This record gives sequence, structure tokens and C-alpha cells, in this order.
Amino acid sequence: MDKVFLYSDGSARGNPGPGGYGTILKFTDGNGVLHEKEFTEGFRLTTNNRMELLGVITGLEALKYPCEVCVISDSKYVVDAFEQKWVDSWLKNNFRTAAKKPVKNQDLWKRLLEAKKMHTVKFQWVKGHAGHPENERCDELATTSADGDDLPEDTGFDGNG
Repeated sequence: MDKVFLYSDGSARGNPGPGGYGTILKFTDGNGVLHEKEFTEGFRLTTNNRMELLGVITGLEALKYPCEVCVISDSKYVVDAFEQKWVDSWLKNNFRTAAKKPVKNQDLWKRLLEAKKMHTVKFQWVKGHAGHPENERCDELATTSADGDDLPEDTGFDGNG
């Protein structure tokens, strides 16, 4: 099983506001050749949390066969949801929080869970804006996309997420 490093960051100019994500996939093949691919997209009205999720989703959905994936993100929202087992509780409670309120961004959480099904995925938090090369590059991709012209609609954004 190939080991893939998925680096991701999200950005929003205002929250909500224009936003974007940046994702980098890296893996070394059996011949020792490093492969790297970048993904980025912006939306005219979204939130930072939605972009953090969409960056991870995009990277996982790009993988066409089962991989061992290490997701590296500066988003406590994404990393803690798995590392602190929030997602397990949400699944048991029909996507309701401990306070019995609907989990925000359910469309993306469900898409993320589907995207990670065929993989073995671990999540690792990295401090943002602290000089981590891939995190800095993902931030650059995300903010550049958020600042783009003629951005599409984030069709899943319902005004509060």
C-alpha cells in the first residue's frame, strides 16, 4: 500500500466570505521517484471550515486506489474531529452534537467520510504560519484562489457553517 502525504489548508476572506483551499499530495513510488500534485479552488461565499474540509476531501478523492494517507493540516476543526473522536459521536447521534444541535457542514463531513473509506488515514496537526513548507504552500494556494475573479458558488454553503 502506497504511503501518501496529504497537506491541506483552507482560507476565507471574512467568515463567511470568498474562500479557497490548497492541497498537496506527495508520495514516493517503488522506484524512489517523488510524485507531487497540487489542487486549489476558490468560491465566492463560504467559510474557512468548509474550505479546510474541502481541501482534505479533494486530496482523498484524487487517490484512485487504497493508500496509507497521512493528512497534515493546521485545522484543529478537521484534525480534532478524528483524533478526539467527535466524528464517532456524530455518527452515533445521527450527526447531532453533544448539545443535540445539527453538526455544521454535514454535507462535507459525509463526503469526507466517504472519501476516506478505502484508505487508512491518520490526521496530524501542524501549526499554521510557522514555516512548514507544504503548509505555507497550501496557504498560498488557498488565499490566491480566494482572491480570484468570477468565483463559483459553494453550493453546499447554507449561510452558517
